[in-house]
Amino acid sequence: MLIYADGQVTVSGDGSKERPFKTIQEAADIARPGDEVLVAPGIYREHVDPKFGGTAENRIVYRSVKPLAAVITGAEPLTDWKDEGDGVWSARVSNQIFTERNPYTTPVSGDWFNAYMTAHTGDIFLNGKSLYEVTEPENVRHPKPSAASWDAAFSVYTWYAEQDGDETVFLANFQDKNPNEENVEFSVRPACFAPAAEGIGYITLSGFTVCMAATQWAPPTAFQEGMIAPHWSKGWIIEDCEVYESKCSGISLGKYLQKENDNKWLHKKYKDGTQTERECICQAQIEGWTKERIGSHIVRRCNIHDCGQTGIVGHLGGAFSVIEDCHIHHINNKQNLAGAEIGGIKMHAAIDCIIRRNHIHNCTRGLWLDWQAQGTRVSQNLFHDNTVPFLPTDPAKFDPAFIAGIGEDIFVEVSHGPTLIDNNILLSARALKLPSQGLAVVHNLIAGGLVSIGIGTDNGAKTLPSQRYTPYHVPHRTEIAGFMTFLHGDARFYNNIFVQQPMKPILAGLMQYMKNDGWDDFNIEIGTFRYDGYPTFEEWDREFDGYCGMGSPASDRYYMHLPVWAEGNCFFGGARPWEKEAAYVDAEHAVTLELEERDGGWYLNTNLFELLPKRALALIDTEKLGMAFEPEQRFENPDGSPICLDGDYRGAKRENAVLPGPFAGRESAEGNLILA
Repeated sequence: MLIYADGQVTVSGDGSKERPFKTIQEAADIARPGDEVLVAPGIYREHVDPKFGGTAENRIVYRSVKPLAAVITGAEPLTDWKDEGDGVWSARVSNQIFTERNPYTTPVSGDWFNAYMTAHTGDIFLNGKSLYEVTEPENVRHPKPSAASWDAAFSVYTWYAEQDGDETVFLANFQDKNPNEENVEFSVRPACFAPAAEGIGYITLSGFTVCMAATQWAPPTAFQEGMIAPHWSKGWIIEDCEVYESKCSGISLGKYLQKENDNKWLHKKYKDGTQTERECICQAQIEGWTKERIGSHIVRRCNIHDCGQTGIVGHLGGAFSVIEDCHIHHINNKQNLAGAEIGGIKMHAAIDCIIRRNHIHNCTRGLWLDWQAQGTRVSQNLFHDNTVPFLPTDPAKFDPAFIAGIGEDIFVEVSHGPTLIDNNILLSARALKLPSQGLAVVHNLIAGGLVSIGIGTDNGAKTLPSQRYTPYHVPHRTEIAGFMTFLHGDARFYNNIFVQQPMKPILAGLMQYMKNDGWDDFNIEIGTFRYDGYPTFEEWDREFDGYCGMGSPASDRYYMHLPVWAEGNCFFGGARPWEKEAAYVDAEHAVTLELEERDGGWYLNTNLFELLPKRALALIDTEKLGMAFEPEQRFENPDGSPICLDGDYRGAKRENAVLPGPFAGRESAEGNLILA
């Protein structure tokens, strides 16, 4: 059945084409498996709460009849501003408008949130762009540019809110703008399209603009809010949407509410966050976290930008999902939120997830795979400019609160793998942060450092051991097979190109300043040399010669670093190979890597193809990659079938002569156009 909604009608009808509903929610109250809800252009100021899900055979589809013209927003107009002079204006609203919670009395909070300032879940928007919250009225009257923001010039547009009886009173600095002549809105709802109930699965959301909701911080140990959120269900498709200006997260594929274990670290204090996260995972398994019930979502062709915490977030609920062909950019650019859960994509337990053909840039961190990136594949993505925008000139004066925010393209944290990173272009100064094992890095162009090799897996106790134990699973399932800490190594580097780019002085200084830090050594020197001292497989295997059982001579064999494999890699511009690697090294020629946006596409201007050696390399496949040590799982497809890396960044086939890097040959780069 087709159900129609049109916010422009005067009186709501019966959902027919001739008499459409006025709201999407009216359609969501009756839509059943096989139905399609067609939404006319317009602004829909509502939190759509679907009451029913579809089935694998008969989905419920919500479709904007004109792409992006149906706007679901968490905001309402904020009018009747009173001029207070010097660009400062005041307005007030009745708190009765907040039907779910008051975002201006609800602080952003949760596990792993760095509450260096009081922030609230609400925001004020000037022509669709959020202003900067401040904690004192004086900072509205006399705002100072934020040195941390990517847009310091706009950071003087500030706001402050306080309560006066049953009203919220706003004070805002609009500089030379008159808010009564502009489009000024304020967020009032915590979501835009998200069922309140769990298990509302097999829904398609297609072609909508979704924006400006008052979402809460989304750590892995809490109910994870998003403007769009499947809420602990299976089989959603979120496609062709523009998603922007969530206070915290744009799309949540994440965790349900565990009432006695929600932000437990923050509220009950005594157990470390790592322990409470382990408890969350075990509780979820007891309460029905299975492949048959949860996950397997698809997010595709979405433009996700200008969210405060993440573009896409998820823990447990995003397992077995696909994120593809999305443009994710300008996340956490206001730098008004800080903590350990920030990135273009931040996924915990991305079991068998495929993240491919995305363009991720200008985020404080690109992709963060935290815990249980088991069977995860990151392929054919373009990453660049993923870091904080502002850096001081003196590393000793750098604010430690922001060090965690100096990101990289890909961060794989305390995971046992197997995690496959192939055919990507990684252009940020920090390319791969890898305090993990069970890794395969194949056919990438890497112009940034390998960070946190051999460190970053402890919990940072002052004097006592504090190793982090994380779970690994039955292959291609959610059931837990065991928990283990990290020996490091178990890493494979095949057929990559490493290019040392000129170092920014501040980054080089910070590398020296942080070199002995146990979490992040800030390395921006490029190459696999960071694994110097690690054994080859043959060296590691010899440790197990002879009797290894109870009563055997004392040995470090079970606690030494795991082996490293490296073949077919090329190193340019001073990039350095692992000491045991037979690599191609060209220290003579300078390699140009200039990314340029023009004519609706992104181009990589480079002389790299002229410098590549004329030699054929081995085709890399599941047999070559072997098995991740701890889960004893092969690098394979989610269905268990073998992988052959015979396709390149653009999908061209590697046939006779296999070249290093993400392109099968110069012709596959099509005149250096890498992303249309």
